[in-house]
Amino acid sequence: MWLIVGLGNPGPKYEWTRHNCGFMVVDELARRAGREVRAPECQALTARVTIGHEEVLLIKPQTFMNLSGTAVAALKKKYEIVDTSSILVISDELALPFGRIRVRPKGSAGGQNGLKSIIEKLGAQDFPRVRLGIAPDHPVTNASDFVLGEFPKKDRDALAEMVARAADAVEAVLTTGIVSAMSKYN
Repeated sequence: MWLIVGLGNPGPKYEWTRHNCGFMVVDELARRAGREVRAPECQALTARVTIGHEEVLLIKPQTFMNLSGTAVAALKKKYEIVDTSSILVISDELALPFGRIRVRPKGSAGGQNGLKSIIEKLGAQDFPRVRLGIAPDHPVTNASDFVLGEFPKKDRDALAEMVARAADAVEAVLTTGIVSAMSKYN
């Protein structure tokens, strides 16, 4: 079984914020499978789906971004996931231009607090991730305010396109492998 974790913050206040890109991709994957991510377990909302031939648990931690690792570690234990390479994390990335995505087999937190929490709670950073670029074409003076700010309405079509491509990339990781997904989507 794969755990597919979308990072974000719970509640309508954060729905359209840049920090919720992970939630958006998980919701898109659920929509494609005809499901909703709404079953509460281990401080997260989840949905079981099949992608390709893989059994998947879609996850939206409800612990707020900076504590995402608590929910991920609990679900890893509950589902007896031994290999962290079966946990794919989807997050926003302030260092990538808006609209770009990057697939990686492992890596550091890169300043992303949700990833930092997961790395800390799992004691490992060798899990795949899909990062969605949110950087604007101008300097950001306050990163926290920026990531917690909503995407402007004028960017919603480009956001929907990026979310769909990221969902395609996740599906590719599960069906054709990480190397193939990296070459196609990076």
